[in-house]
Amino acid sequence: MLDGAAATGRLEACGLLLGTGDRIDAATVAANVAADPARRFEIDQMHLFAAHRAERAGGAAILGYWHSHPSGLAEPSVTDAAMADPDGRIWAIVACGAIRWFRAVPDGALHGRFDPIAAVFAPD
Repeated sequence: MLDGAAATGRLEACGLLLGTGDRIDAATVAANVAADPARRFEIDQMHLFAAHRAERAGGAAILGYWHSHPSGLAEPSVTDAAMADPDGRIWAIVACGAIRWFRAVPDGALHGRFDPIAAVFAPD
């Protein structure tokens, strides 16, 4: 995620968080197809469809999403909150070389949509 964010410079980078249960095993990098990628992100639908197909075929589940805030904070914005379904999925935000983790929930502590969560990194 850090490399993906660094590669896009001033544009928002984005992708999917894949794994099993609450364990994220991979973070993909997708094309940001938003009309204004310097201020918003939209994961390329073909990338998303491919991940759904792989999941249905027994592959890793889509546990959440990540994107970068190249000129902002590593926390969800009001716009992120408006876009997020309160489905319990994880949102990772990358900014200033850091990653912060959130869960999209109804009535969240941040913007009424997100609760911060801790990430625990386990050895392979």
